[in-house]
Amino acid sequence: MTKTETPQSSGGDVRLHGISKTYGSFTAVQPLDLTVPAGSFFALLGASGCGKTTTLRMIAGLEEPTTGTVELSGRDVTALPPYKRQVNTVFQNYALFPHLDIYENVAFGLRRRGIKSVKKQVEEMLDLVQLGPMARRKPQQLSGGQQQRVAVARALINHPQVLLLDEPLGALDLKLRRQMQLELKRIQTEVGITFVHVTHDQEEAMTMADTVAVMNGGRVEQLGAPADLYENPGTTFVANFLGTSNLIEAEVVEAGGEELLLRAADTTLHLPAARCSASARKGEKVLAGVRPEKVALTHADDADGIAAEHNRLPGRIKDASFIGVSTQYVVEVPGLGELAVYEQNIERDGRLVPGAGIVLHWSRAHTFGLDATQDIQAGADLDEEAA
Repeated sequence: MTKTETPQSSGGDVRLHGISKTYGSFTAVQPLDLTVPAGSFFALLGASGCGKTTTLRMIAGLEEPTTGTVELSGRDVTALPPYKRQVNTVFQNYALFPHLDIYENVAFGLRRRGIKSVKKQVEEMLDLVQLGPMARRKPQQLSGGQQQRVAVARALINHPQVLLLDEPLGALDLKLRRQMQLELKRIQTEVGITFVHVTHDQEEAMTMADTVAVMNGGRVEQLGAPADLYENPGTTFVANFLGTSNLIEAEVVEAGGEELLLRAADTTLHLPAARCSASARKGEKVLAGVRPEKVALTHADDADGIAAEHNRLPGRIKDASFIGVSTQYVVEVPGLGELAVYEQNIERDGRLVPGAGIVLHWSRAHTFGLDATQDIQAGADLDEEAA
């Protein structure tokens, strides 16, 4: 199957209308409305137990929704069994037939449908996943990444409108997982089929997907392009689950213009009004957020050289960890606790060691604002639990 033979329109859209799933008194998925555009790479991202796999299984027909409907390409398929839906699923364990070689594993779906001439389609599919020379090997003779590509080829040869991927890279080591992220994205771009990918791995979702739905407690917390979710989180859960955020409790002391003036401990901070998702009237509390890599450290002796328009906080380095591409600092800020700073190792200042007095500073434009009534720690540790 070449790119010209399988145009971008070959994917189907997925529309979920008020679907939910309960098991007795437990609600796995709250009533959910979601649209996956045709031909897109869509990720359902969240920690274990958030409802992402249950949602995927309802799309596949492996779970029956308690309420709501599932539409594929404008057709209501809620009552249809899996084999009558134009979807195929790739699971974490690949589910390859160990007694069949790679060629026959890929050909299996075609042969089961009574198609006699499979050679051209199988060879084209093996070329797509770059496994042509290994066609006559058995699954156990392949690496985990190669087996995963066979599973994708076996699913794609049936020409589904939607390919569902349930933690497909979870069994691979880190280096191979990163290679396969790029490989899956390449395959999706070439075939143009709609991919719906379930994962707990933030990097995986952001590397591969056009659109990410961050799920928590059976609900979609936020949906959008990876960069937008990262730069403009709408909740503390998204801010903490997608990477790391410094969230600073502050009070609005001046509002009404393009910038909000905040008081945090004994320091004034500036927040662009357009980047605050919370109500921000004078006297109200907000959480001022900034990502660790947006923050710079300057030794206290050189503080006069910091740009006047930067937000700044005085502090003392508590810990410094060299991790190659960057150094990760933990800084104690009086009245605000510990904040994280990630600095690239370009020109390292030898004075920036634990115990040193420093000034944290960052561009006002990199500050975002969140509702202070939320749990400030929401989502902070779930990535480790899910892994």
